[in-house]
Amino acid sequence: MDRKVIEQVQGYRTQDGAGVSLVRVLGLRTVKEYDPILMLDSFDSENPSDYTAGFPLHPHRGIETISYVYKGKMTHKDSLGNEDTIGDGEVQWMTAGSGILHEEKLPAADRLLGVQLWLNLPANQKMVSPGYRSIKNSEIKEIPLEQGKLRLLAGRYGEEEGYLSKYLPLDYYDIHLDAGASVTVEIDPERSIMVFTLVKDVYVGGELIKEKTAAKLSPGNQVIIRAADEDAQVLFISSSKLEEPVSWGGPIVMNTKEELAKAFEDLDNGTFLKEGISY
Repeated sequence: MDRKVIEQVQGYRTQDGAGVSLVRVLGLRTVKEYDPILMLDSFDSENPSDYTAGFPLHPHRGIETISYVYKGKMTHKDSLGNEDTIGDGEVQWMTAGSGILHEEKLPAADRLLGVQLWLNLPANQKMVSPGYRSIKNSEIKEIPLEQGKLRLLAGRYGEEEGYLSKYLPLDYYDIHLDAGASVTVEIDPERSIMVFTLVKDVYVGGELIKEKTAAKLSPGNQVIIRAADEDAQVLFISSSKLEEPVSWGGPIVMNTKEELAKAFEDLDNGTFLKEGISY
């Protein structure tokens, strides 16, 4: 059965961090529908003044942040002592778990184009050890399509395997299609599926999805994605619903108000970091 579009959320321009201009697509109002994806921010600018202010040091707990920089660069530094730069097609995968402090710098480039996702952690894994891993281009398989290509950022596609998430299954594809070209993606019927149009418009299950729009899909075992009248780039994200309560405050996402209050109490008391206190 083909998957169809249940709903669409078109992004809007806003600012975050120290004044980074971005397109916010998913957030607090879309938690239930897009479970387990909490947030989706998109970056797309040819003006470095839009983003070079970056994201100064800030905390996270209870989530994973997954940043995909298709064009440009991002430098990550955290309280575990990690410092790493990705760029032009690479991924940063950070597990906040029990607590981490990090900053993200965005050096000037001809174009910054990418996406950051917040992936929720299950209740019994909210306080796992924090960690960081980059997925460099040498680890990302590019799979030819009839009129395009698929970059396997994480998970599995057919017989191919990329980086595998430790806590929630996540298939994450960057699909490039020539104008008018289509691809049929076979899907586990149990998975929660969304797509995001990073560049230009596509048709999903026959419905037009405009650029910088997230779409949640109905149940089914396959989806047909077709580029409109220009070459397009669409992100495909597949995971498992958690269907757990969400208590969200700024950069921290827990399951109850009490857990959220405890996280902010830990911040105030200097006990937020359970592992790795160097910075």
